[in-house]
Amino acid sequence: MAKGDKVSTEPYKGVRDFYPEDQFIQRYIFEHMERVCELFGYEEYNASILESAELYRSKTSEEIVNEQTYTFIDRGDREVSLRPEMTPTVARMIAARSREIPFPARWYSVQNFFRYERPQHGRVREFWQLNTDLIGVSGVAADAEIIAIAHALMRGLGAEESAFEIRVSDRRILDTIYDTVNIETDKRAEITRLLDRRAKIDDFKGELSKIIDSSAADTLIDHLDRTTSTAYLEALRVELAHMGVANMIVDTKITRGFDYYTGMVFEVFDTAEGNRRAMMGGGRYDNLLSLFGGDPIPAVGFAMGDVTARDFLESHNLIPAYAPATELMLCVVDESAMPHAQRLAQDLRREDITVAVNISGKRIGDQVRQADKMKIPFVIAIGTQERDSGRYTIKNLASGAETTLAADRIAEHLFSSLD
Repeated sequence: MAKGDKVSTEPYKGVRDFYPEDQFIQRYIFEHMERVCELFGYEEYNASILESAELYRSKTSEEIVNEQTYTFIDRGDREVSLRPEMTPTVARMIAARSREIPFPARWYSVQNFFRYERPQHGRVREFWQLNTDLIGVSGVAADAEIIAIAHALMRGLGAEESAFEIRVSDRRILDTIYDTVNIETDKRAEITRLLDRRAKIDDFKGELSKIIDSSAADTLIDHLDRTTSTAYLEALRVELAHMGVANMIVDTKITRGFDYYTGMVFEVFDTAEGNRRAMMGGGRYDNLLSLFGGDPIPAVGFAMGDVTARDFLESHNLIPAYAPATELMLCVVDESAMPHAQRLAQDLRREDITVAVNISGKRIGDQVRQADKMKIPFVIAIGTQERDSGRYTIKNLASGAETTLAADRIAEHLFSSLD
């Protein structure tokens, strides 16, 4: 770039800036995710955003490894990736301390990820995602618990059950069909990834026939379309009903694109006409941990992204109204009152009131207008009269109501007004 050229104010393509109003919604989503997981007894964990590229080569899909990872050589000549997903990381962590961790382990995290893909509606290159995993127990009860958490997330965001569907299938159905149709083992992963995109492919049979012959493709599609459920999936439906989940449907088209899934798989779909898409998904991955050299450990989990969560809130008019963290602005009438305003602010902060002192030196009317523009609910004007009398008029900017109190009553008044 030539000297004097202006630097663009645009962010890198496919990532987002979060201004305070955006971050407010993002934080709302995160806090909701965290709270629901903890209600089910899950503990938070985390790991570095940097992982060895080899972790994904051996334990995730070829599409992500070859086309979507941000991978580079570091200064120690190591091949490193920015994590595109969390499941291989949690598997690595569990495998590293499998003798110390009490099972079943209930873990969750909300972290950011990177995938180099074409930015479009619902997809960006940097995204945040909830990952929830139940490790060390197999069976229908564990699968149901994971789905029940996904259901609770949606209900907690304000969604009626009619606003979303939980579509469930089982990778073992595919395994049985592959065996029946005599599909070669080395072609199964590619076919499964193609099936995961089936709804988006105009000529699915044509694409499938590029992997296997046309006759086998016909037979495979016929078996898939005729398989409506299994005894296991019906047992799962009963278990979910006990937990108050009534909107599970069996959909054998659900396959999930990752190679590590071994059993139940599911996706949660938005039913709104303008946003009909999967918002989250997951399933059982019982063999992934054994790839690190230890004994197999059963595991099931799911992920929910921040982009699809926000799209859902917008589609269903569930976006919360912005409320700033600041509860009170002290507007300083003249410079001589500034020390007093700062002392009052410190006293109120010790009582857990969030306070901004306006240090602009502008006219009092402009200071109040600034507070109103920032959506700060209360203001107090501080001048020599307030400093000398020790009494302060609190103004509610929404209603215009004013209340005059001594300093030691301000916090109590604000707490009762903000409830």
